[in-house]
Amino acid sequence: MNFLVIAAATPTPLEKLKEIPPAFWLKLGLAVLAIVLVVVIIRKLAGANKVIVGVVVFLVVSMVGFNWIYERNEPAWATPVVEKLANFFPAKDSYNATQKKPLK
Repeated sequence: MNFLVIAAATPTPLEKLKEIPPAFWLKLGLAVLAIVLVVVIIRKLAGANKVIVGVVVFLVVSMVGFNWIYERNEPAWATPVVEKLANFFPAKDSYNATQKKPLK
């Protein structure tokens, strides 16, 4: 009889799933959709010229990377790499910081 009381007191898996916020389910759904889109795009590009696909991928990755370095708005996982590369490329405020101030 004690077992029935304990079993009734513990929440069921369905009750636990109801406690998860809807924002999580939205993010999970978007992640699954993104993975499906990536797979579909990769399958479409499988028949394309590999050199052109490589150049396009290189350009997109370079543009995103340089934007992260210039704006310093990279995600947390990319900060160590961007931190090292930021020393070699200009930053958003680097021009104004190096200009001489006018004499008064």
